[in-house]
Amino acid sequence: MSETYFAPKGGHPGQETLLTDRAVFTDAYAVIPRGTMRDIVTSFLPFWSGTRLWVLSRPLSGFAETFSQYIMEVAPEGGSDRPETDPTAEAVLFVVEGEATLTANGTEHALRAGSYVYLPPETDWRFRNDSPEHVRFHWIRKAYEAVKGLDRPSFFVTHESDVTPSAMPGTDGKWATSRFVDPADLRHDMHVTIVTFQPGAVIPFAETHVMEHGLYVLQGKAVYRLNQDWVEVEAGDYMWLRAFCPQACYAGGPGPFRYLLYKDVNRHMPLRPAGR
Repeated sequence: MSETYFAPKGGHPGQETLLTDRAVFTDAYAVIPRGTMRDIVTSFLPFWSGTRLWVLSRPLSGFAETFSQYIMEVAPEGGSDRPETDPTAEAVLFVVEGEATLTANGTEHALRAGSYVYLPPETDWRFRNDSPEHVRFHWIRKAYEAVKGLDRPSFFVTHESDVTPSAMPGTDGKWATSRFVDPADLRHDMHVTIVTFQPGAVIPFAETHVMEHGLYVLQGKAVYRLNQDWVEVEAGDYMWLRAFCPQACYAGGPGPFRYLLYKDVNRHMPLRPAGR
């Protein structure tokens, strides 16, 4: 499997450019095209040096409320010795470009494009780019939902090349998911996977379910059905879906269509607003 993933570089279009783009925000979904990830919309974080980020999603009342997702861009010699300020947050990091060193619980781990990291709450970790090039990675954060009688998940680092994709039954491998966590491991309350469609493959029904989604297109292009609309997406685009948004797709080719997928799993549905 190719380890080439799209990563934004920022910049701005010229003044001669007309406003032509595919950005849309509805009550059920949002599409953030790669062309909107410009310098003007970057943010910065406390205790990170040489670093900027694009915020793709954040908990939003009445929309998708379980997670946030960033694309981080760390310059050479940049990084953080205090990257996370929320002790309740768990996280997944997925590197799309460059190299870096992550130190967790006193052990160093070399990261490269395709590296996947799971960070339980209160993990002692640091991130440093000692390479001569920028490193770019996704940082997906969620407030961990502890359950009495279940241990917290353990920290781990792996790589996409170490994961065998699981084909969806009846698709002859045309639709497959690379799962970094065992679906039967109920310690985990979120899954971050990579979904791959071969050219011409489809989701042939409108998935409609309680799970919220963030879908970042790593490679290829497709036509996606979101709620009642067909939208075109390509590498670098992001789709943000609230619970119960109907969804289906058709992979357009000529190469595989692949995306990084977040979903919340394995917990009871809250029966009252938080804090009551």
